[in-house]
Amino acid sequence: MADRQEIMEMMRARGAQEQQDRLQRYRVLNEKVRKGEILFTGSSLMEQFPIDELRMTEGIDAVIYNRGVGGFTTEDMLRHMEEMVFATEPRKIFINIGTNDISRTDYRVEKLMENYGKIIAMIQRLLPEAEIYMMAYYPVNEVDKLPDAEWAKGMFATRTNENIRMANEAVEKLAGETGCHYIDVNEGLTDENGRLKKEYTIEGIHMYANGYRVVLENLRKYL
Repeated sequence: MADRQEIMEMMRARGAQEQQDRLQRYRVLNEKVRKGEILFTGSSLMEQFPIDELRMTEGIDAVIYNRGVGGFTTEDMLRHMEEMVFATEPRKIFINIGTNDISRTDYRVEKLMENYGKIIAMIQRLLPEAEIYMMAYYPVNEVDKLPDAEWAKGMFATRTNENIRMANEAVEKLAGETGCHYIDVNEGLTDENGRLKKEYTIEGIHMYANGYRVVLENLRKYL
């Protein structure tokens, strides 16, 4: 039976081509974007945010581009800042990156914040007028929605609500130190035990549109 590290490596290998395809699609899309609009960027939790459809449903008059890439860590984002941030030249940037760092066997919050700080520094250097909004990491539900699969058991080994809570505290601190905005978008997402409500989540981590509606309501005043 494969151990946790082997399972994580296999998952990353399967997603590598999809990530490259996604980046290529963004390169093509970025050729015609309207500059100075709103950008959502990060990993799969941002990529799967159906912001355009929800924006239309809620009557939000804004242009919002989504440049999330599933499976990306902070290290991955640092290598692809052009596709994920700079090409759109946004005036507002909403970031959700780092939960895949938390899932790694060698996870350390200090390393996560070091990389996140580099991302912020690059944005502030090349897009000095842009407002940066650092979103809280969403809670997980490792009990009610845990599938009977080895990959899932490995996924939740370090991706716990306690580690997420500590990471959110670190993100809030980094936002304060760098002059960015920190947004706690988690109000209404959790059950009485502090877990992501089971009706909102697909497999304990990623969310259906009803969960994202809650997130949108929590951040819409910043759009």
